[in-house]
Amino acid sequence: MRETARCAWSFVLLTLLLFALAAAGLAVGSVSMAEMPEDVAARILDLRARRVLAAALLGGALAVSGFLLQTFFANPIAGPFVLGVSSGAKLCVALVMVLLLSRGVAVGSAGLYAAAFAGSMLVMLLILLLSGRLQQMALLVVCGVMVGYVCSAVTDLVVTFADDANIVNLRAWSLGSFSGVRWEDLRIIAPVVGVGVGWSFLLAKPMNAYQLGESYAQSLGVELRSFRVQLILLSSVLSACVTAFAGPISFVGVAVPHLMRVLLRTAKPLLMVPACFLGGAVFCLGCDLVARTLFAPNELAIGSVTAVFGAPVVIWMLLARRRRGTL
Repeated sequence: MRETARCAWSFVLLTLLLFALAAAGLAVGSVSMAEMPEDVAARILDLRARRVLAAALLGGALAVSGFLLQTFFANPIAGPFVLGVSSGAKLCVALVMVLLLSRGVAVGSAGLYAAAFAGSMLVMLLILLLSGRLQQMALLVVCGVMVGYVCSAVTDLVVTFADDANIVNLRAWSLGSFSGVRWEDLRIIAPVVGVGVGWSFLLAKPMNAYQLGESYAQSLGVELRSFRVQLILLSSVLSACVTAFAGPISFVGVAVPHLMRVLLRTAKPLLMVPACFLGGAVFCLGCDLVARTLFAPNELAIGSVTAVFGAPVVIWMLLARRRRGTL
C-alpha cells in the first residue's frame, strides 16, 4: 500500500513539474511578450510552443530509449549516447545533409529521420556483434564509447570538407537544440514517439520477466529473439527521432531512468516506462529553459546543459553501486 501511494505521488509530482515547466517555457524568454505588438507576440508564442512540445516529446523519447537499452543489456549506464547509437545517427544525418545539399537537393524531415534511423541501426548491430564476443558489460560500454568517438570524428571530417553553407547548417544542428523544430516536424515526431512509447509500455510484462533472467522469461512464454528485436527497434526508432530533429543530446537516456528508479523505488517496467517518459520530458524542458535564459540573448547548446546536469547523476549512480559492491 505504501509503495502504491509513493508511486502515485511520484506521478503527480512529475505531472505538476511538466505543466509548470511547460508554462514557464511559454512565458519566459529573452524578450517580454507584454512589450511586443500583438502580431509579434503571437509569433514568439508560436516559436516557444513548438520548442516546448519538442522538448517534452523528444526528452521523453530519449529517456525511454535509454531504459530499453538498459533493460536489454542489463547495464545501468547503457544509453543511446553512451553506446554510440546517437553518434551513428548523427554521422548518417551529416552525410545525407552534405551529399544532398551540395547538389542543391532539399532534405525533408522524413529523409533526416530515415538517415538517423539507419545510422542508429548500423551502430546497434555493431554493438550487438560485440556483445556476443564480450562477456563483461563494462567492456561493451567502453567499446560503445569508442564507436561513438569514431562516428563523431568522421562527422567532424565531413563537416571540414563541406561547403560553407552546409557547414552552417551542420554546426547549428550538431550542437543540439529544440529551437529548429517546426510544426511539420512535430507531425512526424508526435506519432513516432507516441507509437514507440506505447509499444514499449505494452512490452512491460515481458520486460519484467526478462529482468529476472532469460530462463525465467522463457519459462513464462517470452519468445526471446522476437522480444530482443523489438527492444532494439524501439530504442533505435526513439533515439533516431531525437537526433534527426534536435541533434545529439547527451546523458538524458542514462540519467533519467536512474532518477526514476530512485524516485519510484522500483524497476518495474509497467511503472518505469511512463515515469521515464514524464521524467525525460521534465528534464529536457528544464534544461532547455536554462539553455535559452541563463545567458540570454545568447543561447547554450542543449547537449551541454544536459551534460552538466546529467553527468553528476551518472557519477553518483556509479559510486553508489560501487559502495554496494554491484559494480
